[in-house]
Amino acid sequence: MSLMSMTDHDAKDALDLQRCSFFFDLDGTLAELQPRPEQVFIPSATLLALARFQAEGIPVAVVSGRQLQDIDRLLAPLQLPAAGVHGAERRHGDGQISRLAIDPQVFQEIQEALIAACRNYPGAYLENKGMAFALHYRQAPDLQEPLRALAEDFVNRHADHLMLQPGKCVYELKPRGASKGEAIKAFMQELPFLGRQPVFLGDDLTDEAGFKVVNQCGGLSIKIGSGETEACQRLDSVADVSKWLTGLLVLLDERPLSFSYKK
Repeated sequence: MSLMSMTDHDAKDALDLQRCSFFFDLDGTLAELQPRPEQVFIPSATLLALARFQAEGIPVAVVSGRQLQDIDRLLAPLQLPAAGVHGAERRHGDGQISRLAIDPQVFQEIQEALIAACRNYPGAYLENKGMAFALHYRQAPDLQEPLRALAEDFVNRHADHLMLQPGKCVYELKPRGASKGEAIKAFMQELPFLGRQPVFLGDDLTDEAGFKVVNQCGGLSIKIGSGETEACQRLDSVADVSKWLTGLLVLLDERPLSFSYKK
């Protein structure tokens, strides 16, 4: 799909910020990808832009494969509505949290079997997300196909509980029913997102379901980076996301913020 790159001018022409709600993927969108998930950070300029949106009453939510507690750590001191683990857990606009869950005994059995299986693949990194698993191979790209086969095998064996979600150098085994698209759809049915034009930025295969939902709602979907996509616009990089957000701030009244951020 051929897309036009977004610019600050496009944003001014296309968006009435006071009528929009914003949804952001985290890794690869708000933050650069890193060799390990715990090494990721969100640039200060991006955090300041999100804080300004919140201060102006413009709804913002993060829709990520990370757990809510990890999202909060990266956004601190900001706390936003968010969908974690691809929508398996969600903090609503009113602060209430809902979760999909896998039976604890089944989850424990899957975890033990995955740990044993991963011993056969040095360089693979198994991440336990509390209600899902991620098989990372960013530091061992030759493991892409073996880990795909492993992930597919586990999903087939536990089809009542798990779905496979491929991503950038990762295969995620998530609870059935978890979807970024469904998470955004749910947000759009409740305050403060209800009745607004959705804008969603994401970079990965995990975000395509979100793009589809936003397109169906007449919103603006923005793909970060290269690759085929359902999104209608594109920004080239995480750095461009930060610049684009900063550019949107010129549409708002200047108001100093008291937040202080560190990388």
